[in-house]
Amino acid sequence: MLTEPRSGRLASWGNALLAGLVSPDDAALAIVGDDTVHRVAGLPGEAAPVGLTLALGRLRTLGATGLRVALPAPGHPLGLSGPPEFNARALEAQEAVVCFGAAFGLVPEAHEAGPAGDVHAEVVWHAIPVREAPPADVPSLGEAERELAEALRDATTVLARLDVAASGPVAEAAIDAYRARAESGREVLAPGYPPRAARVLELAQRVAFLISLAHDHGHGAAVTSSEMAARTEALRPVERTARRAQVAAYNSMVEERESGVR
Repeated sequence: MLTEPRSGRLASWGNALLAGLVSPDDAALAIVGDDTVHRVAGLPGEAAPVGLTLALGRLRTLGATGLRVALPAPGHPLGLSGPPEFNARALEAQEAVVCFGAAFGLVPEAHEAGPAGDVHAEVVWHAIPVREAPPADVPSLGEAERELAEALRDATTVLARLDVAASGPVAEAAIDAYRARAESGREVLAPGYPPRAARVLELAQRVAFLISLAHDHGHGAAVTSSEMAARTEALRPVERTARRAQVAAYNSMVEERESGVR
């Protein structure tokens, strides 16, 4: 996975802001990342979409003390708690942020704009009422770390058996780009997160990247439909583990504060 989900950036830096560890401007800049602009629509008292700084401040006044990530997939409502309308929107986007302390969730909608060669993304986060309940299927950091170690071994074995690792120059270029990003000293989480969370997130992103290679860069040795189906089936639990671990890492600041660790 070359880039983190937008929900991860929003939750990570939003949590740091709510904890008083970063300034509003620094948080907004980190959340936007390579996009052009982010706005939030549907907040109480706001007739039109507002900027991130104002939106995070408004969520704080509504009672939000933390932000959690959801990364749902078909048949796996990871991090969601309802109601059905919110779950459906989050599933369509494959990600969302759920406020802790305020009954709102945020689902991103990205639009590409600009001429060819200079395309950029503009993002609107839709604020939707949510059910205040424990998120679905989110492991602890310790559980996620143990599961990931086994998942990485499984992924490596499956990809090697199916000859996915040697799937051509496109895959090799993707691997080189991933390594360059990993070695650049990028900050995977905002200030205030425990070192274990950063370690788990980095490993989860590595596993997710391996899975994306298997899906996006050729069929390797899986040349028949039955072989391709077998590969997909073998990698599904590994992908699920990587998503669960990412959610555990992004949510760790809220979970530790809630449990009284912090």
